[in-house]
Amino acid sequence: MLRFVVRRLLLLVPILIGLSLLVFLWTRALPGSPAESLLGERATPAAVAAIKKQYGLDEPVHEQYWNYVKETASGHLGVSIASRRLVTEEIKQKFPATIELALAAMFLSILLGVPLGFLAAKRYGTPVDHASLVASLIGISVPIFFLAIILKYIFAVRLAWLPSVGRIDVTNFEFEPRTNFYILDAILARDWATLRDVLEHLILPAVALGSIPLAIIARITRAAVLDVQSEDYVRTARAKGLAPRIVDRRHILRNALLPVTTIIGLQTGLLLSGAILTETVFAYPGVGSWLRDAIFNRDYPVLQGGVLFLAAVFVLVNLVVDISYAIINPRIRYS
Repeated sequence: MLRFVVRRLLLLVPILIGLSLLVFLWTRALPGSPAESLLGERATPAAVAAIKKQYGLDEPVHEQYWNYVKETASGHLGVSIASRRLVTEEIKQKFPATIELALAAMFLSILLGVPLGFLAAKRYGTPVDHASLVASLIGISVPIFFLAIILKYIFAVRLAWLPSVGRIDVTNFEFEPRTNFYILDAILARDWATLRDVLEHLILPAVALGSIPLAIIARITRAAVLDVQSEDYVRTARAKGLAPRIVDRRHILRNALLPVTTIIGLQTGLLLSGAILTETVFAYPGVGSWLRDAIFNRDYPVLQGGVLFLAAVFVLVNLVVDISYAIINPRIRYS
């Protein structure tokens, strides 16, 4: 197991190098330049040249990339051209919001998807099964931005039950976050009013973002349970007279969780990589909206550092998923 973990961590290095090169070349291929984007109508040739010299954009492309690799290797992801702040500082500020949103969406997806998929498999061929298939197909097909707008219109505009934008009420001036994880900060401060406010702001984005993972998890769970419950060891357990509840929990659900765990890990990595559409619709200040603004501003350091950081997060999440296989099923061992 230790050898497998070390090997995967070492493979992370060439993956990140290749991805950094692709992102570096892609950002340079975008039309315009950061100087022209920042200066706007004031983009005189002298001002553009000054900004390019300040950020080293007037150097040859291969020298720019080599400088970027050296800075990244030293733990420095650069300075944002738009905000003049360190990219690492902005990641510390933005990423906790995306973590809260992604985990809330995934918690909702697992909480509903696994039981729905299991129930559909146990009721195979019945109206319950057909209804779950139709619902999951709709969940996968409906675009996130469209569902987000519908949720905002119904629950924020028409019913006025939940807030529609932001992460916290703009009038809450007394709340001072320590870790930028607002839920954790509110709990530590025992500020229950703020905690409720943060959770209310989180509900609609989490529902919109979790719709597709929920549908995928439900379908994979259904297929996995149908496959496992026809195995010989399940029939043997039933023949021994074990209670149906024990058979379902110990023999069917536990073995069916292996492919479900894979999907959960992949979807979690994707959610943590930045929910651009969801964060845009709900004006949620996370990594997705941060990278969107960086694209419009041609903010090369933010794009390069942000994408590289998210790629590392995605690989590490999948590593955790692989390690969890041995916990779920002790028969699995890695050579």
